[in-house]
Amino acid sequence: MLRRALLRLGHEVVEAVDGEEALEVLRQQPVRVVVSDWVMPRVDGLDLCRQVRGRMGDEYVYFILLTSSDATEENQRTAADAGVDDFLTKPLDLSELWTRLRVAERILRYTTQVRQLEQLMPICTYCKKVRDDHNYWQQIEAFINERTGSEFSHSICPDCYQRVVVPELQRLREATAARQETSNSSSS
Repeated sequence: MLRRALLRLGHEVVEAVDGEEALEVLRQQPVRVVVSDWVMPRVDGLDLCRQVRGRMGDEYVYFILLTSSDATEENQRTAADAGVDDFLTKPLDLSELWTRLRVAERILRYTTQVRQLEQLMPICTYCKKVRDDHNYWQQIEAFINERTGSEFSHSICPDCYQRVVVPELQRLREATAARQETSNSSSS
């Protein structure tokens, strides 16, 4: 019934017979919305949700849990603590499902936008310091070291060597030669 309703609403449906199979499906392909029954064999809806929430680095998955109409407030709190985003009661109401999926779509769009913004790294054009989440500006090396543990050694690339170092060395040679010439002419 749920599959037919989702298809009628224009959604692509990937089915799993239980929570364990759903976890395998989620490992193999990206799924952005899960509509899961609470009561299932092997891995129930709450455990499925906890495992989905425990995955690091994946895109956010909006999780809707199907509950019986007699679900208590305490059960719903437990589900929310497990990471459930929304609830649908049985028997399924098509307009309610449509509404929940519209909310899921909006939230997933916003989470994608937030993730993209978080990936931007503000860097000063002049000194190359990077701004962190607390509006603190620090050297890029320290910023990356804090987050990854990477250490840096500094060197000069061939382009910068030709563009910056060679002219600087030439200016130093010329300045040294000019001082020596001045020194030699004043000692004569």
